[in-house]
Amino acid sequence: MMTQYDSRPSGPDWRTPDVDALLDAIVRLEDPDEAARFLRDLCTLGELHDLGQRWAVVRLLDQGLHYAEISRLTGASTATITRIASWLNHGEGGYRAMLDALKPAADR
Repeated sequence: MMTQYDSRPSGPDWRTPDVDALLDAIVRLEDPDEAARFLRDLCTLGELHDLGQRWAVVRLLDQGLHYAEISRLTGASTATITRIASWLNHGEGGYRAMLDALKPAADR
């Protein structure tokens, strides 16, 4: 039986038991090599490319680059960049928390 989930990323049904189980697995990863092995088994190469591209867009947005330059550098469409910018500024706060966590202590 299929369950119909709310299509909004922050809708009430995005945190399903399966998503929570995945999140639990991710936070238990010990190091980048273990994370790489897990994500490579979990995702297709296309999915990994898309995730990497999104993270690159977030980092470039945070640096203040213009959408056209980000598109040129990453290959992401301006529509994708606009969506990512919206989540960076008005999402769940995950992008900002990770950007801040990865900044050198002197820059915080």
